[in-house]
Amino acid sequence: MMIAGGLGLSTARATNNNAYTPTATTQTRGAVTGCVTDAKGAPISYANVSIKKAATGQVVASASTITDDKGMFTIKSLASGDYVAEVTFLGFQTTEKPFTATSHGANLGTIVLKEDAQSIDKVEVTGVRSQMQFDIDKKVFNVDQNIASTGGSASDILNNIPSVEVDGDGEVSLRGNSSVTVWINGKESGITADNRAQILEQMPAETIEKIEVITNPSAKFSPEGTSGIINIVLKENRSAGYYGGVNATIDSKLGGNVGANINYTSSVADFYVNLGYRRHVRDNGSTTLRQNFALEDATRSHDPGQEISRILTSEDGGGVGNNGFARLGATFHLTKKDDLGFAGFGMLGGHSNDEVINYTSTVPGSYTSAVRRTDGRNKMMGGHLELNYRHKFGTDHTLDAIVAYDIWDMEGNNDYSQTSYYPVDTTRSYQRQLTDMRNSGWTAQIDYLNKLNDNHRIEAGYKGTINGENSPARYSAGTSADDLAPLYALYNDFSYNQNIHALYFNYAGKVRRFGYQVGLRGEHTSMRTRSLGYEPSSEEQEWYTNQYFKVFPSVFLSYSFPKDHELQINYTRRIQRPRGHQLNSFRNMSDSLNVSYGNPLLDPQNANAFELNYIKSWENHILSVSAYYRSTDEVIQRINYLDGGVMMSTFANVTRSQSAGVELVAKNKLWQCLDLTTTVNLYYSAMSGFTYYPPVEGAEAVTGDGNSNFSWDARLVANLTLPLGFSLQVTGGYNSRRVLAQGFSMGNYFVDAGIRKSFDGKWSLALNCRDIFNSRGRHSVTEGKGFIQDSERWWGGRRFRLTASYSFGNMKPIRPRNAGQMQDGGDMGGYDMGEE
Repeated sequence: MMIAGGLGLSTARATNNNAYTPTATTQTRGAVTGCVTDAKGAPISYANVSIKKAATGQVVASASTITDDKGMFTIKSLASGDYVAEVTFLGFQTTEKPFTATSHGANLGTIVLKEDAQSIDKVEVTGVRSQMQFDIDKKVFNVDQNIASTGGSASDILNNIPSVEVDGDGEVSLRGNSSVTVWINGKESGITADNRAQILEQMPAETIEKIEVITNPSAKFSPEGTSGIINIVLKENRSAGYYGGVNATIDSKLGGNVGANINYTSSVADFYVNLGYRRHVRDNGSTTLRQNFALEDATRSHDPGQEISRILTSEDGGGVGNNGFARLGATFHLTKKDDLGFAGFGMLGGHSNDEVINYTSTVPGSYTSAVRRTDGRNKMMGGHLELNYRHKFGTDHTLDAIVAYDIWDMEGNNDYSQTSYYPVDTTRSYQRQLTDMRNSGWTAQIDYLNKLNDNHRIEAGYKGTINGENSPARYSAGTSADDLAPLYALYNDFSYNQNIHALYFNYAGKVRRFGYQVGLRGEHTSMRTRSLGYEPSSEEQEWYTNQYFKVFPSVFLSYSFPKDHELQINYTRRIQRPRGHQLNSFRNMSDSLNVSYGNPLLDPQNANAFELNYIKSWENHILSVSAYYRSTDEVIQRINYLDGGVMMSTFANVTRSQSAGVELVAKNKLWQCLDLTTTVNLYYSAMSGFTYYPPVEGAEAVTGDGNSNFSWDARLVANLTLPLGFSLQVTGGYNSRRVLAQGFSMGNYFVDAGIRKSFDGKWSLALNCRDIFNSRGRHSVTEGKGFIQDSERWWGGRRFRLTASYSFGNMKPIRPRNAGQMQDGGDMGGYDMGEE
């Protein structure tokens, strides 16, 4: 699929994708091909190529493109005649090459660009790369020029990605489903559902180059996450020589960050270093109204009956986080066929949180009002280290090996004080909770790729992961901070080990315009958990173990139509294993009236996913349509029930879900200055009814009716290029009402905006406002036997940021070496079987 590159629109080029997709390079009739390099023979990526008529000099409509990461370009269906190919790139002289096109097209060979020494230091860069690139089954979002998120975090970046949502707790969801896997540079990097929110919140936005979203990965990739994979690709400039930059941000809540990076590349080795510091100030709050009813058999589908009491809760809080971020790496080119590299990143810091919860209650025998204060001090440190090796047997024939180690440690120290007011008395209590969650793991992987010929390709590999987590929690109580005694009944030492060994094999081929790929992945999982109390005898408690072997097939079929049409249908099987906090039976009592705990007996969720993808391109427009269906068994849901006036919350495999939807993405270039990217996701979801028996003696079963819902969300990103080096960006989104297991959540929206001014190509100044209308939040209603609870939460709030950036070094492009390569089998882009 080739789009007019000179207009800022492009499609992600195929290299090692889930399925072979026939592209323009597989067509011969009327196709013009070539390669662009510098004087040293290094391929030049993103060079603009346009075709002009030799007689008039007029640019031929739909005959412009940009080069891929190998410097290659293809222009389809050019009529016979005499033409001139014009190639331009920043810092190089414009080069023209006359040629004659026949009915079989033309091969222009290698076009060499000469460096323009006079202009490289004078050119002011006012244009930017296309913000979104399309592939038939993946979307790539180039966020390094995202003005609205400048000075923010990785969470801020993700919240502006179409079909991706990050809530106030840092929970990431894709297409309305939180069962999603998040990677950094194609690797898990020790990121789990338990530490993901903290890591993403501390990662500076300036370190991120692009976000890759793949919703139906092939057997080559880990099947973890039923809704797909989000890959965060960090910046790793590959300009020959050296390149670097510094930046600083301050925001209206007295937060900010500073960072610096430098890259050096030569024929012998590549090096990069990135250092940063981030201070984040956060506000949050909530209100909750719980109504209790006398009708014992009340359900959502009946009148709840007469209200007998209610509890009103309001929370006001905030926090401050300070952390450092470091990243470094090197690749040594041992020979022309062998590369050896190491890479790593780490974080060190902490955050404090202070919250005040006010209660008003009419429950008989309870207090009439209470005030509960939380004073939290938390520390976090950890990182990722890897050693990687690549051997190139030949063109598209490689062997990759990676060994990686991850470790993360999060310590928590939270003090809770509560004053309760009764009609005739006042009581005071004080609790202290100490936690220390540590997880670490090893990963070893080997990937083999062999493109046998233009029509056949095989891939095979092994991946092994050994992960362990230990989360001791200690609790003490008294009437004040100076009068604390251990509360042994709440001591908990949770251990969680999970080992996964996987083998995969993919075979891809093509017959004319028809492409196919079939794959199979087998995974053996060994999981065990244990929660120990204080009593010495608990050391003898047996581990709860669960071992299973599962097979994950994948099938991808594609067909390339004339005139820029592409169609693909695929099927994969995926899994979502229980997360550590969902398995931990420790009871979180930070809110005395709302207690949550995990369930060590959870089983994994299993999903079957189907997708139908279609892309159509015009000179100034791209339309992508994805229809999908997903069926999930053993769905893990949060269950709420009352126990002595306290709302208990846990997890259980209680239901089956189905979802189907259509995702529409349109990219439009208007008047050469306005770039619009619009995404609309329409989906239907349904959950079966369930019955859950609480682990409380004499407790009645919790039941839920089957429910269904039609939901939708939309995102709009508008980029406007203005005179004098100014650029403006506005981002907005809306999420409609959604179904929950015991209720629903209301719709919400957001609007962000930013403006940037560039000076002489090196300096830039950006001002943005996040959450202009203070609208980010969540409003949900849950119902159960004897209660209805209405909760509203908000976080963040309106925030202004001012960022200054300075870049230095040269800009001589070379071909990227594995930038953002997916550990589970290479780059997530497409794979072009027809290219040599």
